[in-house]
Parts: sequence; structure tokens; C-alpha cells
Amino acid sequence: MAELATIARPYAEALFKSAGAAGADNLASTAAWVDQLAAIAGDAGLQRFAGNPKVTDEQVFGVISGVSGAALSDPAKNFLRTVIENGRLAALPEIAAQFRALKNTLAGSSDATVYSPFPIDAQALGEVAQVLEKRFGRKLNVSVQQQPELIGGIRVVVGDEVLDTSVKARLEQMKMALSA
Repeated sequence: MAELATIARPYAEALFKSAGAAGADNLASTAAWVDQLAAIAGDAGLQRFAGNPKVTDEQVFGVISGVSGAALSDPAKNFLRTVIENGRLAALPEIAAQFRALKNTLAGSSDATVYSPFPIDAQALGEVAQVLEKRFGRKLNVSVQQQPELIGGIRVVVGDEVLDTSVKARLEQMKMALSA
């Protein structure tokens, strides 16, 4: 959704400048709490709760900070309050994604999602990550998601690039070749 991306951009850039001014360690800790808040804010039940006109901004803040578990830092609290007061809670997952993209650009890396039909252990994931880093020519922050419908192989998404070596993709290719 382009509108959400447009709304999120100034928040992500401001947060990135603020966190970056304090150093690289602060960028990493900021990324951690922004991702945590984004995961909480992405919940449909919370969105319905926050959208209720009878619910105050302070109540929404209380629920999110309560769900986050650990005590939020002052910058995290200030940022969360700003997002809630401006009615941008729904944009928080996009803000986190754009913040990660800015952080990755600074570090010369990218996020990569490996879709696999089976769980991948840490050693195998490390080997896959090395091969993928050579293939894509940059450092990758690899995460894994299970998709049993792939049958076998893996599907890798790095930004807008996709490397699909899954059995499902090969069967689709064969189907297209046979029907042509």
C-alpha cells in the first residue's frame, strides 16, 4: 500500500537519524524495540481496540507497553506516544520495515527470507546464507519461514529479487512447458 509507505517514511527517517546520532549500537537496540512494537501493533485485535473512539491514546499506550513485557526505554516510549497521538499505529509495521531498510543500507546488507517446506537447523542455515551472500553479492540478514506447499527445495526473497528452487516452482515450469 503506497499510502502507508508514504506515511511511514518520515517517521522511519526521523527515528533513523535520531538513533544513528547515538552510534551503531543504538541503531541495533532501536531496531529491536521498533520490531517488537511493530509486531504488537500489527495485531488485528489491537487495531480494532485502538480504532474504537471510546478508547483514549493513553489506554492504547498502556496496552502496548504492557504487552511488550520488558520496560520500554524513554526513546521507545516517546516514539510510541507520538505514533499513537498522530493516529499512525497502523503504519508502525511499515515504519519498522523502512527503518530496517535504512539500517541495512548503512551496513551494506539486506534482509533475506528463506521459505522452506521443512525446518532448517542453524548449521544448514549458515551454509545456505554463505551461498546466498555470494549469489546476491552482499551481506544478508537471513530469516526462515516454513511453507509446506513448496514440497522441497527453497524459495529466497531478498528485497524485490526472488530465487525459487522449490519443487513447486519446477512443477509449474514443467506444466507451462507441456501446455505450450
